[in-house]
Amino acid sequence: MVRHLGSSLTDMTYIFDEPTIGLHPRDVTRMNDLLRELRDKGNTVLVVEHDRDVIEIADHVVDLGPRAGTNGGEIVYEGGVEGLRRARTLTGRHLRRNPPLKASFREPTGALTVTGATARNLRNVTVSFPTGVLTAVTGVAGAGKSTLVNEVFLARHPGTVMIDQAAAGTSARSNPATYTGLMDEIRALFAAAGGVSPALFSFNSQGACPECQGLGVIHTDLAFMDGITSVCEVCRGRRFRPEVLRHTLRGRSVSDVLEMTVDEAAEFFTEPGPLRTLGTLREVGLGYLGLGQPLGSLSGGECQRIKLAGELHKKGSVYVMDEPTTGLHMSDVEHLIGIMDSLVDGGNTVIVIEHNLDVIKNADWVVDLGPDGGDRGGTVIFEGTPLRLLDERDSFTAEHLRRDLARA
Repeated sequence: MVRHLGSSLTDMTYIFDEPTIGLHPRDVTRMNDLLRELRDKGNTVLVVEHDRDVIEIADHVVDLGPRAGTNGGEIVYEGGVEGLRRARTLTGRHLRRNPPLKASFREPTGALTVTGATARNLRNVTVSFPTGVLTAVTGVAGAGKSTLVNEVFLARHPGTVMIDQAAAGTSARSNPATYTGLMDEIRALFAAAGGVSPALFSFNSQGACPECQGLGVIHTDLAFMDGITSVCEVCRGRRFRPEVLRHTLRGRSVSDVLEMTVDEAAEFFTEPGPLRTLGTLREVGLGYLGLGQPLGSLSGGECQRIKLAGELHKKGSVYVMDEPTTGLHMSDVEHLIGIMDSLVDGGNTVIVIEHNLDVIKNADWVVDLGPDGGDRGGTVIFEGTPLRLLDERDSFTAEHLRRDLARA
């Protein structure tokens, strides 16, 4: 952005895809100034964004929905920000809402301490993370949050579960059904119904289409050109041999089941095993995902939530999440906060590195690093509840939290 601002070119079109990722509210304010400068130089600026502060400076908004996946893909609003605030879309409703600071805070059951941390820019940091509560680790970009939690804390407390937005599976065959273990239950049900081996209903084994090896598509390498992916002409994308597809469960083949969304499958299955797995996926807001959808096509937020689905209803664990709201709409952030609350209420400890003010307002405890980034960061400037953070005068997080609450 700085490079283009120094250019004399005008009448250009710039596209930014979620430029606020990883930015503290202080830095978002600065970025908004740069976006305005680009526009005022005579350029067109298109921004794909969820951040409330960026949406509110727009001259024109295009809102897609009404929801995600197969329930999306439509223009639900087009016009100014004021009109969006009055609109009945998910974005409009959440622009009108600004959650208040949490009224009460959970009492810790203990503490996990880091002593004398000196990695990267951390300056002999000693800090305690209370257990049994939701802790938000805050501070501007470069303050040392990820170093403190992801490098030092995880190394000193090896039993911690890290839930990030990295890809949930590396295989091209991986999908929500295989990742969650649901596919094993599906194979067993079809095998019992047909009186055959469960391996017959595996697209990695003897039931796979011999032409595409169960992928449903054919990848053609064109050497010096981009490769081509086309639907397999033998199985027509259904992955299985014809003799496998002749076996059905309540009138549906195994391929038909893999084409269902999580919500559709929850209506189809009556058995407790599949319903339990599908229920956890719906709890984390992934009811729209296709059971056979490649994991490589999932966004970072979807990958994180599919990992969370496997952790629900456990007790006594410590979870770390690094900026879990990245790429999430305001309605998804609300849902994510509910998931974190349910983990804590279930007897777990959740530590989240986060810039999102809604998450910070819902935390029980805040560890704020700073006062700035890089060499001017690396120290803990505040530990306490979000309510006490409001009185902190040397914290950028506290400053923007006060602004946010005043806007409400």
